[in-house]
Amino acid sequence: MLHRPTVATTAAAGALLVLSGCAPTVPVTVAPFATDPVCASVVLALPRSLGEGLERVDTDAQATAAWGDPRAAVVLRCGVEPLGPTTERCQSVTTPQGPTIDWVVVEDDGDWTFTTYGRVPAVELTVPREVAESRSTSFVDLLGPAVALTEQQRSCL
Repeated sequence: MLHRPTVATTAAAGALLVLSGCAPTVPVTVAPFATDPVCASVVLALPRSLGEGLERVDTDAQATAAWGDPRAAVVLRCGVEPLGPTTERCQSVTTPQGPTIDWVVVEDDGDWTFTTYGRVPAVELTVPREVAESRSTSFVDLLGPAVALTEQQRSCL
């Protein structure tokens, strides 16, 4: 025979499992080089938050992370194809903790894509229009300490 505290504890644990099973997951396409072991280190070092309203949420692909509303999340993928020489805008971003990361920045129909330049494995951050219209993308600097775990081979000119 179960005692009341055990029944209550079991019911609470069951409710927690049901609720966590309903947590929205952001669907993400895995990057071609996501299995690079450095990507695991990058993802583990990423911040839990990119600012108010941009808390980390679950994704369904290896070497990825997302923040914000799962329907319009900021998404990071590690292990994307490294960029070669480009005429796109290359921006050096110095993080509060010191490392400088070079990002190639492309705006397409209100969505912004930031891809590391000269780093292996390469990292890509997609900021959807819904986020870019309501806030600055200056939170990119918060990713610097994690992205700095990748090897820098080149830099912006």
